[in-house]
Amino acid sequence: MKNWDVPLWANLDTARERLFRDLSRSIANERVVPAMERVPRELFLPAESRHLAYEDIPLPIGEGQTISQPYIVALMTEALELRGVEKVLELGTGSGYQAAILAELSRQVVSVERVPSLLEAARQRLTSLGYANVEFHHATQSLGWPEEAPYDGIVVTAAAPSIPGALLDQLAVGGRLVIPVGSRYEQDLLKVVKGPAGLNVANLGACRFVPLIGEGAWAEE
Repeated sequence: MKNWDVPLWANLDTARERLFRDLSRSIANERVVPAMERVPRELFLPAESRHLAYEDIPLPIGEGQTISQPYIVALMTEALELRGVEKVLELGTGSGYQAAILAELSRQVVSVERVPSLLEAARQRLTSLGYANVEFHHATQSLGWPEEAPYDGIVVTAAAPSIPGALLDQLAVGGRLVIPVGSRYEQDLLKVVKGPAGLNVANLGACRFVPLIGEGAWAEE
């Protein structure tokens, strides 16, 4: 049980140390967890949720959206196999937390978001934190951002009913697509590698994300 009589920063520091220690045991890529440690997750949350920033749980950020569980963020980031030279597309900017981690690990990040208020808040947040290698775009009905394709990695933080062909078209040969696929309520997290002879698909486990809206995904309810 937490002691809420001590300062918030002390509770955050304790939870932060525990979270990253636990993630280090389950995430093999040695670059991913240190990158996450450099990004202050509490700054990507509403004030009323910041005391929970380093719990391994998803949290609401407004507009019916969430910031993903840290373990899922780490798992999806690891699956991209980033070395620092890649151009990465993110679908679903949300709070901007995943984009910041991608910016730590890649050359360029292109992030698209459907909700204008979230997009602008994320832009301001990452600018204030000094990230100059992220560009933000308001999402259209067409999935992704084909204007700057191909991408070495694509990460989708919302769930599709199947692997969208539009995103495969924007993925470079040798690139990795990480996407939740399934129903609106339960999905499997898939890693898709686009090879010269076809696709290699690996199932990374069960997950639950908000629906991906757009052509080739779900219609808006």
